[in-house]
Amino acid sequence: MNRTSETATTLEPPVSGRKPNHARVHRAWFVAAVTFVTIIGAAAFRSVPGLFIDPLHEEFGWSRGTIGAAVSVNLALYGLTAPFAAALMDRYGIRKVVAVALTVIALGSGLTVWMTAAWQLMLCWGLLVGLGSGSMALAFAATVTNRWFTERRGLVSGILTAASASGQLIFLPVLSWIVDTHHWRPAAVTVALAALAVVPFVWLLLHDHPADIGQKPYGAKEFVPKPAPVPGAARRALTVLSSAVRTGPFWLLAGTFAICGASTNGLIQTHFVPASHDHGMPITTAASLLAVIGVFDVVGTVASGWFTDRFDSRRLLAVYYALRGVSLLFLPILLAPSVHPPMVFFIVFYGLDWVATVPPTLALCREHYGDDSPIVFGWVLASHQVGAALVAFLGGVARDTFGSYDVVWYASGALCAAAALMALVIRRRPVAPALPAA
Repeated sequence: MNRTSETATTLEPPVSGRKPNHARVHRAWFVAAVTFVTIIGAAAFRSVPGLFIDPLHEEFGWSRGTIGAAVSVNLALYGLTAPFAAALMDRYGIRKVVAVALTVIALGSGLTVWMTAAWQLMLCWGLLVGLGSGSMALAFAATVTNRWFTERRGLVSGILTAASASGQLIFLPVLSWIVDTHHWRPAAVTVALAALAVVPFVWLLLHDHPADIGQKPYGAKEFVPKPAPVPGAARRALTVLSSAVRTGPFWLLAGTFAICGASTNGLIQTHFVPASHDHGMPITTAASLLAVIGVFDVVGTVASGWFTDRFDSRRLLAVYYALRGVSLLFLPILLAPSVHPPMVFFIVFYGLDWVATVPPTLALCREHYGDDSPIVFGWVLASHQVGAALVAFLGGVARDTFGSYDVVWYASGALCAAAALMALVIRRRPVAPALPAA
């Protein structure tokens, strides 16, 4: 056999009669591992906003509302960029989009060390980091999952979602120590370097599609050819949105996920550290508690992915939101100068529930919108970040106005109760009955 025929044989899909090699790990798991590491490296920027509020307020005299506004721009762009990034991945490939996004994150974070005015914070941390991070959002994980897996999608979605929490676990203690010991500028440089360090791994190891290496997606019965690049990424993202907004499930999923973002990224991640500091807790201690949330976030999200493969996603969402709302109502009486058992219980519980909502939300998007689900999920994620952005800003305003965060905790708890009811209203898509055998 000549070299040309050998190559052709290697790239052909496996013949159905050929005995599979069960000892070899499917390449999809390696791609998922690279994606996991990539999201961890990019998660450094998600750890910073809550750590920077007090240092920026002290150095520049900017109000917490002003700083919160920059964070809100970042959070909003993180969500609004996601559906366009998912469409760009269909056009140019995952690897190119993610590599550029990481570079933009590094640029925006690095430039903050020279800022002297609030508009520069808006530009660097709000605009540049927001755009870059939006391309690294959960729509990235959804695209990888949809292309490389037909089985274990709920589990893989949970694992990749947990990567962000793992990054928080790694970076929060380090960055809080840097801020406390060396001020905020070295922490910003650390974020930039962390993003750049992942770029070579993405470029060399992240394949766009199983067909690129002659394999089937994990669990697929047949070989799946790589689809042709889809032109007009922005037009496609808007077309998918135009179709989705005509359906009830989209608005319910977007509404519940907006409340999810408001009660996590916008509330706890942005304001927990300064709120704890208001009650006399050291910044490093509060940041360590957030890192503990990251530990249990990994467990909760992976478990949620496992549950999603087995139980009704709507009921899972209702339980997650209801329990989160109840926990927030108790937070104002738990904040204290030192760590005590009830606070530890809150941190553990909130960690388990933090992004446990992602696998069932993604599953419902996939159920209702099929091949367009990564882009639809991108728009649902946009609502998540708009909710986060509003609370990041309004939380700072409330602190400036009332002198405490209590009203924000109570309002967020009530919103979570509403999200639980909305999740139960989502209708399941009827499954077509199987045709009788001829």
